[in-house]
Amino acid sequence: MRLIERLSRRAKDLSSDTYALYFAARDPRVPWLAKLVAGLVVAYAFSPIDLIPDFIPVLGMLDDLIIVPLGLALALKMIPREIMDEHREAARRQLSHDNPRRWVGVVIVIGVWALIAALVIVLASCAPAP
Repeated sequence: MRLIERLSRRAKDLSSDTYALYFAARDPRVPWLAKLVAGLVVAYAFSPIDLIPDFIPVLGMLDDLIIVPLGLALALKMIPREIMDEHREAARRQLSHDNPRRWVGVVIVIGVWALIAALVIVLASCAPAP
């Protein structure tokens, strides 16, 4: 396989595993510490806020390329394999369909960011001139 194809496949696997980790974090059979780690990894992976902003060349992407896979690997070691296999299958099923709940989440996140941007603009325009 060519390098681009391997990297593309690995990125897709990371996305699917992150989604499976979301399911695992809600599973009562998963130990609480594994749930905590899984929740943190999922929150970081799906959050639009990064430790290093993406607009910074090279470094902005490095945190996503290092932190998410390392956190994912740690969480996967803490969750029993058979439980994770169940959630991987559920994630594949969900990702293979055009899930309307996923679009609702996207709309909510975009709406929150739009409200924050509007609030910043209003506050900035109301600030007294020095």
